[in-house]
Amino acid sequence: MDGVSQVRELAEASMDELGIPGVALGIATREGDELVCLGVTSLENPLEVTPDTLFQIGSISKTYMAAAVLRLVERDVLDLDAPLRSYLPAFRLADERASATATIRHLLTHTGGWVGDVFEDFGRGDDALARMVEHLAEVPQLTPVGEVWSYNNAGFYVLGLVLERVTGKTVEEAIRDLVLDPLGLRASYFFPDEVITHRFAVGHIRGDRDETIVAREWWIGRAAHAAGGIVQSLRDLLRYGRFAQSGAPLLEPSSFAEMRRPQVPIGGDYDAVGLAWMLRHVEGTALISHGGGTNGQVSQLLVAPDEGFAFAALTNHDFGDVLIERVGRLVLDRYLGLREPDRELRRLPVEELAEYAGRYRSWMSDIELSATDGGLEARMVQTRGFPRPDSPIPPPPPPGRLAFYADDWAIATDDIWKGSHAGFLRGPDGRIAWLRFGGRVHAPV
Repeated sequence: MDGVSQVRELAEASMDELGIPGVALGIATREGDELVCLGVTSLENPLEVTPDTLFQIGSISKTYMAAAVLRLVERDVLDLDAPLRSYLPAFRLADERASATATIRHLLTHTGGWVGDVFEDFGRGDDALARMVEHLAEVPQLTPVGEVWSYNNAGFYVLGLVLERVTGKTVEEAIRDLVLDPLGLRASYFFPDEVITHRFAVGHIRGDRDETIVAREWWIGRAAHAAGGIVQSLRDLLRYGRFAQSGAPLLEPSSFAEMRRPQVPIGGDYDAVGLAWMLRHVEGTALISHGGGTNGQVSQLLVAPDEGFAFAALTNHDFGDVLIERVGRLVLDRYLGLREPDRELRRLPVEELAEYAGRYRSWMSDIELSATDGGLEARMVQTRGFPRPDSPIPPPPPPGRLAFYADDWAIATDDIWKGSHAGFLRGPDGRIAWLRFGGRVHAPV
């Protein structure tokens, strides 16, 4: 069976098991593109998923922001290491030191340190982003600037406002002028009224009775566009993946090298973060990637620059990350001959696990860890709505088990959580200061 047939077979089986209505998968190699589109756009108004169906790519949009920034750095309009107040004199956070010292590099590497999952509705007007950034003065500073990697959507709101101020355009216009149009990405949009005249995917979630239902709130809101607002087709995302193999024709080789250079070590899921991109090595091959998640839509773009390879995945269900993880492993093996290493899991006695047990809290969710025979049981409860604070909170996922593979590092072994890493970060006193899970730091309660 050839590679694309194996991908199709695994994707179909996973869709049936997980209740995923629609999937669009693309593989770009030096020989050409292979596309697999399955299922429907919506259970309530089903249309066939095609390579031109529009999906929300969520946080993959952050890598477009990085490309736009680097183009402006090449033009000497921006400096990665200049304080943000060089461009936003009135910029203010809850912590004055962070306000004065945070830089563009901190934003691109998720090391600003303030609460990142801030989602508010500031309307559709051109002032939505500025109002969102002004609102950040009301959210807590969690860690000192530059010290801890913790995924931060809000940093990209600030970055979007910087783009607006230095270009004199809205962030949507700036991204279109600097990235989308030069790459010929004609099926890429931001606003619902741009999308609605095309075939597009609707998000789905798991309902109270374990059934798949439509996720009602589709648009993430204009204030969040800079962090995750792009809606595009599989063809456009795969074309963008080819750009991410070399940076051509947008970026100079030195800029592309800086984008994929390890900036801050992470551990667990990734070796490090570059400029927006997540970096890791599998059997010596360098991979750059970024995922995206909106309300019931999950996406992924994985690129092996030195191999001339890209894998794009778009799904319309919250459990799409499970399918993407499965298919991604197959794709790496079948097309690049790479296999993710199996970690040697440790079986720890309950008395050793007791140190890690307890409740951990982030801005949007609580995680309860219980010591069990050989590992930890994790239960997650979302505490704030998305994409707006008053949005309905979905039912919690089923509990999952975490097994340790190194000191202070564990990995989820149950299928819905499988592959997620939990890192326990210690403070100067040696005690656990943070649980980092899902890329976010959670404080012990």
